[in-house]
Amino acid sequence: MDLLRLARLFSRAHPMGLFILQHLDPCRARWAGGREGLMRPVWAAFSSSSSQLPLGQEHPENTGSLDSDPSHSNSTATQEEDEEESFGTLSDKYSSRRLFRKSTAEFHNLQFREQREEQREPEPKLWRGRRNTPYWYFLQCKRLIKEGKLVEALDLFERQMLKEERLQPTESNYTVLIGGCGRVGYLKKAFKLYNQMKKRDLEPSDATYTALFNVCAESPWKDSALQSALKLRQQLQAKNFELNLKTYHALLKMAAKCADLRMCLDVFKEIIHKGHIVTEETFSFLLMGCIQDKKTGFRYALQVWRLMLSLGLQPSRDSYNLLLAAARDCGLGDPQVASELLLKPSEEATLLQPPVGKQQPRRTAQAKAGNRMSAMLHVEALERQLFLEPSQALGPPEPQEARVPGKAQPEVETKAEPSHTAALPPVALKPPPVELEVNLLTPGAVPSTVVSFGTVSTPGDRLALIGGLEGFLSKMAEHRQQPDIRTLTLLAEVVESGSPAESLLLALLDEHQVEADLTFFNTLVRKKSKLGDLEGAKALLPVLAKRGLIPNLQTFCNLAIGCHRPKDGLQLLTDMKKSQVTPSTHIYSALINAAVRKLDYTYLINILKDMKQNRVPVNEVVLRQLEFAAQYPPTFDRYQGRNTYLAKIDGFRAYYKHWLTVMPAEETPHPWQKFRTKPQEDHDTGKEADVDECTLGGR
Repeated sequence: MDLLRLARLFSRAHPMGLFILQHLDPCRARWAGGREGLMRPVWAAFSSSSSQLPLGQEHPENTGSLDSDPSHSNSTATQEEDEEESFGTLSDKYSSRRLFRKSTAEFHNLQFREQREEQREPEPKLWRGRRNTPYWYFLQCKRLIKEGKLVEALDLFERQMLKEERLQPTESNYTVLIGGCGRVGYLKKAFKLYNQMKKRDLEPSDATYTALFNVCAESPWKDSALQSALKLRQQLQAKNFELNLKTYHALLKMAAKCADLRMCLDVFKEIIHKGHIVTEETFSFLLMGCIQDKKTGFRYALQVWRLMLSLGLQPSRDSYNLLLAAARDCGLGDPQVASELLLKPSEEATLLQPPVGKQQPRRTAQAKAGNRMSAMLHVEALERQLFLEPSQALGPPEPQEARVPGKAQPEVETKAEPSHTAALPPVALKPPPVELEVNLLTPGAVPSTVVSFGTVSTPGDRLALIGGLEGFLSKMAEHRQQPDIRTLTLLAEVVESGSPAESLLLALLDEHQVEADLTFFNTLVRKKSKLGDLEGAKALLPVLAKRGLIPNLQTFCNLAIGCHRPKDGLQLLTDMKKSQVTPSTHIYSALINAAVRKLDYTYLINILKDMKQNRVPVNEVVLRQLEFAAQYPPTFDRYQGRNTYLAKIDGFRAYYKHWLTVMPAEETPHPWQKFRTKPQEDHDTGKEADVDECTLGGR
């Protein structure tokens, strides 16, 4: 009989199959009948394995086992019986394993993809309210941004407009949000919106590029912002996109804050080359670029000022404020170079002189100076003068007899006004010595007897060169400009400390009807505290209260600068506690600085105890101050004998070590943290990781 038919008989699990087998093969029948115990597992194995197969499919082992010898069948049956008994016990073998084979990268990617699918945010609900238009969302976002609610504006656009209502945004929707990000310097979000705008095939406008350059200028990370702005500018140049004057102003502002004065002049020359008419706002951004150079910025600002006057432009109040900022923060540079460029008119300097006579209206002056070639000559002459080397500016030395006939020139002290006896640095004059009023804002007003500058080191010296307090305000009145609170605050910072001009500032508030603010009074309090006049600083507090102003933490911090004695510092902390005002880290830093200067470790421990009691977090500045106080002097030797200083510093070091273990550290918040959208549990606005996928923005 065919073996295939025989296997079918066995697969039916019927006793008739065994009966037929006995009659067809007597030898095998004797084997099967003589060893019934061995036949049962074989029969069970055949029935269990064959019953799982469909009809017409058989295992090759089953067919081959019928032709094998009895000894082989015996071992096979024993092995199958052992496998039956060990079924379900394999988990004990693998549960104690410590090492497993490494899985493939594809398997890890698959697991990560499944986790992301599980964590994927649910689909937002469809909007069921009144259908709005993209223009309505534009107005709402504009209103929220004006109120300083950038987070709410972004959430309204991304969640409600795009996800819930599923509206198609327009160019204005993106531009108003990019402009809002530009005000706070949110660089990455602005460029992400710009990339989304391009993916939707929306054409950016001039306002879009203006906002992008502005966000680069306001970004806290100047290097990455500069790279993003340069890349954007290259893209616009590749497309031959013509920028308007507003966009050029934003680009000039970016160059002033993120680059240097050379790039500002390159942008300025491009503005003139494109045929745009420069205004006083253009020169305001140039003055910003001058302030970035702390060493020579004041001389640069005076030269840019003269170029503005030579073009017939009238300075604005912002221009005067920027000039005061340059006098406060920047130096004059090399005095000899400054003397050659500011005091002695050269051939190129005559080109930059303002027109003689009464100044005409701005529009007429701009129309006369509208010749592009003439304006370019002015800028090129300014550029050559700005970046002159000292050897190029001075030229060959002249004989002393050629400069001044007769006797040598004595250096004398001059003053710009009676209140500034030592404000103006020494200048070389021809005899007899006379008192001169110097104001470099008007080149023609500089007397010819003034030959060179002396050392100009303080802000008061630089203020004296532009006329002093009264001369500066009179110059503003000539251009019909009134000072604001920002102007008077800058004047309070640059006037000589303790001079009579400082006491005139409060009278100027009432004279010009300017409403004072806390920043102005905090400036006066800080100047008196730095002089060590703590009582004079406290005397300003009743004046502040009389004007309806309440001291803030900055006021107390300025008072802490003048607390050089332990009694004054501890009294200040007590008064703040009575006023229910918690001292800040800056206040403690000012007190620690005064204690470290005198190496008063008892006072220092009392400050740290109060800081620990109020749980004020510690920043990096405080840690540097305390680490310096905890160091031994370089020449200190503990084995020379008993020293009182040793006992004090060791006690402070022991307390400081324990103090560090219990004090919290101050976390510096990310500049953009408060402008990021709300978490997922509040609103379905997308994850922060999506915000960081910008390809063109910075950090």
